[in-house]
Amino acid sequence: MDEQNPLIPAGYDIAWSIVTVAAIVLIVVALISLARSAQRLTSLQALIWVLVVLFVPVLGSIAWMAVGRRTASLVISDES
Repeated sequence: MDEQNPLIPAGYDIAWSIVTVAAIVLIVVALISLARSAQRLTSLQALIWVLVVLFVPVLGSIAWMAVGRRTASLVISDES
């Protein structure tokens, strides 16, 4: 007989839990990185990046890590 214990989650439940935790960690890391770089951005740029990271969570976080951080560091280099 094919009875499963309801207290033991199925494999896909574990996989989705791992994906969810990874996405949350990515968002938190992006927001911390954004907060540390906020003084290099204008307030409007920082607000837009925060909204992108929050409303488009995974892609927004990846975009900040790939593009936004470099742009923020270029703003400092240009001003020096």
